Amino acid sequence: VGSAAQIKAMKQVAGKLKLELAQFAELEAFAQFASDLDKATQNQLARGQRLRELLKQSQSSPLAVDEQIVTIYTGTNGYLDQLEIGQVKKFIVQLRTHLRTNKPQLQEIISSTKVFTEQRKPF
Repeated sequence: VGSAAQIKAMKQVAGKLKLELAQFAELEAFAQFASDLDKATQNQLARGQRLRELLKQSQSSPLAVDEQIVTIYTGTNGYLDQLEIGQVKKFIVQLRTHLRTNKPQLQEIISSTKVFTEQRKPF
């Protein structure tokens, strides 16, 4: 089924995620054999690790599509880049709680329009 079953908002954020994770996997394999990595490569590897971390979720706690979209957007747009990898999960949980409490209209907008535009972004 793939992306044919995804709403437009998910396609918008998932494309960048897929690209970044593919590049990360390639770099990660390369980095195993390289001893001296430049700062840009180190940053890209760190972002890939954070992206991998934010995709983890409890087996019996599926996320709503709007929460998935916001989570992916947060990771692919650098909002997690300053966090330690161990802090990512806690930050994402706090972000979801904050958005549910303070921006409930975001969920309604994504659910009704199925689109994620500049005006509808969480930050």
